[in-house]
Amino acid sequence: MVAYSFKKRFGPPILAGTKAQTIRADRKRHARQGEELQLYTGMRTRHCTLLGRPTCLSVMPMRLCFSERSATELFEVGGELLSPARMEAFAREDGFDSVEDMARFWWAEHPP
Repeated sequence: MVAYSFKKRFGPPILAGTKAQTIRADRKRHARQGEELQLYTGMRTRHCTLLGRPTCLSVMPMRLCFSERSATELFEVGGELLSPARMEAFAREDGFDSVEDMARFWWAEHPP
């Protein structure tokens, strides 16, 4: 079983079922298809909350490229380049208001 922690802002969309995916950097052990996950907010704090225990449906490599002006340059999921409309839908499926919102989040959380 693999546990993933999310920022507080993602708790409500996960609980509502509107955020059913996550993007994670490489690490020693990722979830595998068919494996149960533990989803939390505030992991390793006294505010830790279990959001659920869903089953991993798939794992795909991804590549996201954002320019410094928060413009989207590239979304590649499972080797497929996404169109601008599909990039927008992907960002919303990942719990963001828009691609621009996603880019701002990524620049703030993962600076160069």
